[in-house]
Amino acid sequence: MYKISVQKKFSASHIIKDYPGECGRLHGHNWNVKVTVKAKELDNFGMAIDFKKLSQILNEVIKKLDHYHLNDIPPFTQIQPTAENLARFFYEEIKSKLTEYKNIEIDSVEIWETEKYSAIYQE
Repeated sequence: MYKISVQKKFSASHIIKDYPGECGRLHGHNWNVKVTVKAKELDNFGMAIDFKKLSQILNEVIKKLDHYHLNDIPPFTQIQPTAENLARFFYEEIKSKLTEYKNIEIDSVEIWETEKYSAIYQE
């Protein structure tokens, strides 16, 4: 099994509603997100997927969130915009964009709020 990852940053604010502490107030992060895909076989070029293509797919999802207030963007109008829920959001969005690639599937998404704190989502 081959695993390929790309990593990018974006900025966004959020509020964890009803949280009894600092996170319950408006604040922002310079988020860091890493998506990992996996493949059993390589294409004719010896690649699972071109890094540039995977990077482009990640950029498409980031554009929906970068420099926005996450609580105003679905599904975070209904669920808390935590690192855990963001990781799942990225996972599902990227998974839906990989359907044209028959040889790869998404493995995991890791998202950092800070250099020390991250959440990982995988099925």
